Amino acid sequence: MAVNFPHIPHPSSLVTRHEEIRAGFIAQALERNRRATPIVCEARALRAAALRVKLPFQLLNLARLQPALLSAAGVSEKAAGHMEPPDKEKAIVQFIEKFLDPAGPAFVDELVYRFLLTKGDALGGSLRNVGGAMAQQKLTRAILSSLTLTATSYQWLGPKNEGWLPMSKQDAGIEHHARGLAWNTNGEPRCIVYNLTVPLVRKNVDMCLLRCSPSDCTKKTFADAAAYVAVGELKGGIDPAGADEHWKTARTALLRIREAFGKRAVSPKTFFVGAAIVENMASEIWEALRGGTLDNAANLTKPNQVDSLCQWLISL
Repeated sequence: MAVNFPHIPHPSSLVTRHEEIRAGFIAQALERNRRATPIVCEARALRAAALRVKLPFQLLNLARLQPALLSAAGVSEKAAGHMEPPDKEKAIVQFIEKFLDPAGPAFVDELVYRFLLTKGDALGGSLRNVGGAMAQQKLTRAILSSLTLTATSYQWLGPKNEGWLPMSKQDAGIEHHARGLAWNTNGEPRCIVYNLTVPLVRKNVDMCLLRCSPSDCTKKTFADAAAYVAVGELKGGIDPAGADEHWKTARTALLRIREAFGKRAVSPKTFFVGAAIVENMASEIWEALRGGTLDNAANLTKPNQVDSLCQWLISL
């Protein structure tokens, strides 16, 4: 079976080049710094507030600083949510006794360093999937571009509790918050939802294109096999050392999906988008396209491939 996509003329066209890998690492480093900026600003504000007192124990009189003092004491936001006020005060008092008081005149610096240590650790946890978040944003922006290029109106699923929001001419930054997009194709409604747990496979799927309107984008629709137009796996990690493992995970997930839907006599399209694609992985993706076990694919670092895949998606 021939691979009928102009954006993938041969297997090697899928391979991520060295300069693309380098650019990807730089982009992720910049994103980490962007996300760290609020913490640095908080630390500066904490320092300015703490300099108003002369002794460590006088910090207890600054009630507004309690959350920051708890962080400096090593108490995470999650842990603080399970603590009663007396527990929080006890943790802060012990922290001052053991770490700030012994620091003498340098107690403010000690406070700020330990605040940054706890906040940095929490940030590190959220950054473990920075590649995945950036990949989703990049793909969302490409879909939005394809929609606006064809003058197709859309809605987007905002942060939790905000629901579906209307298209805006000032759409800069939407990709940072969108959890889904909706539009019409040939008069039929379409919704693409990210990170959806599909009842039929009982697993999380990175991208699901559904045959429904935003108002019908509900658990009932998610349980309907016939509602699925396409499903896809998105791997945003740029490190080539983990590329093969990411592809194996995605391939297994897509095959599992095909089998589960096949039992219902339904065959949604399947696609794969990856940032780091190495030679042998590219060959396997090519063979999957030729064999029909994969319907489309793109390298996230190659704009022409991403744009082509997005145009294919909005045409389904």
